[in-house]
Amino acid sequence: MTLNRRDLVLGAVGVSLLASAAHAADAWPSKPVRIVVPYPPGGSSDIIARAISQPLSEALKQSVIVENRAGANGNLGADLVAKAPGDGYTLLLCDVGALAISPSVYTKLSFDPSKDLRGVTMLAYSPHLLVVHPSVQASSLKELVALSKKADLNFAVTATGSAPHLAGVALERASGARWQYVPYKGGVQAIQDTVGGQTQVLMNGMLATLPHVQSGKLKVLGVSKSTRMPLIGDVPTIAEQGVAGFESGTWQGLLAPRGTPDAVIQRLNKELVAIIRSADIRSRLAGQGAEVVTMTPAEQEQFFNKERARWAKVVDAAQIKLD
Repeated sequence: MTLNRRDLVLGAVGVSLLASAAHAADAWPSKPVRIVVPYPPGGSSDIIARAISQPLSEALKQSVIVENRAGANGNLGADLVAKAPGDGYTLLLCDVGALAISPSVYTKLSFDPSKDLRGVTMLAYSPHLLVVHPSVQASSLKELVALSKKADLNFAVTATGSAPHLAGVALERASGARWQYVPYKGGVQAIQDTVGGQTQVLMNGMLATLPHVQSGKLKVLGVSKSTRMPLIGDVPTIAEQGVAGFESGTWQGLLAPRGTPDAVIQRLNKELVAIIRSADIRSRLAGQGAEVVTMTPAEQEQFFNKERARWAKVVDAAQIKLD
């Protein structure tokens, strides 16, 4: 077998490209890394991003900047990252479960999360808390359901089609409750209006909601987890209160554009797993109601696909569609 000059040139080019890619991965990061949080400041994803940014900066020996790009239930920021260069300098930290819901809810989604993004690692899980304004005359889910059938109750929705919204829909259907949904542009606004009494019922991630329960500004009726949370061990799960198997929550994870090199993904996974599992951050998050949950990139993508299939059924049953 003989090789002509063209084959030799093409082979040399291929080797050169592989070497360049390897060198780029080895040299990463050579400039600041941006973590895009596609929600307003103060929510669960924002809290996690700011908790890990400084330790990650120290581990990478490079600046790590957290940037809030809220809009369209997180899709604005997710789209920005999905279309960014796959060079490891633009990352997405969001509620992975909510991201998995978007393809079912939106008829015109400008990106495909499964094709345009790849998992790095999950970071934390925070169950949803079912809370009400203190003036609401109910101390359990059963009492809330009974009250909802004779009084007008407004349910604050962190964003139409969000995980808390669909959790509320699933709970309404399973328990027989009746409430009117009031959409907001983020969890912080939804919490503020429920604290103020403009809305009466809310389901939202424990990480962002618990401080308002602890201050007495909101009353918690249930937690959407299979087992009770030690931090609020006296609060029964929703499953315990008659809705068997009910579980929902916010799953914060980090993702990158699909073309990001494997070496960069693995480096990020290694550093982030060590950071989020550190005693300081684990203790800090546990004190706020979040559990550290880490995954390999492959495990995170498997989780995403399962969540996408799970919530597609809820979206279909509730007939929730957005342009």
